[in-house]
Amino acid sequence: MKKLLSVEAGGNALHLAALFVRIAAAALMLSHGLPKLSYLFSGSPIQFPEVFGMRSDVSLMLTVFAEVICSVFILFGLGTRLAVIPLIITMLVAVLLIHSADPFAKQEPGIQYLILYVILFITGSGKYSVDYLLQRKQQAGIVWINR
Repeated sequence: MKKLLSVEAGGNALHLAALFVRIAAAALMLSHGLPKLSYLFSGSPIQFPEVFGMRSDVSLMLTVFAEVICSVFILFGLGTRLAVIPLIITMLVAVLLIHSADPFAKQEPGIQYLILYVILFITGSGKYSVDYLLQRKQQAGIVWINR
């Protein structure tokens, strides 16, 4: 009971939380991005919102990049802080421009994703990630060079 009421995140708790958030956010976003990827390569005329003066096909390509490519990077924890930046921008555009006139219920999923991506930007990928393995390898190389 004492551990449940503790405000300290001990041991691997933060790393496990980052892993869980990474996997959940990536998997859920891929469910939005993969259909857009299929649509992009379907050969059908592209009907997608034009944002910031970009043509609809460019807007769709940038959205696919964020929702698919960046989500895969986040899933594995590779360049996580960099990978969430396009997704944060995409969610801000979705909430503030695309769904600005819609009721809150339509904006809420974008806001929820935005919260997850900001958390990942702040925390990073944690030690259960490719980022962590690369960082350890780099630090080991630096130690070896300094000997």
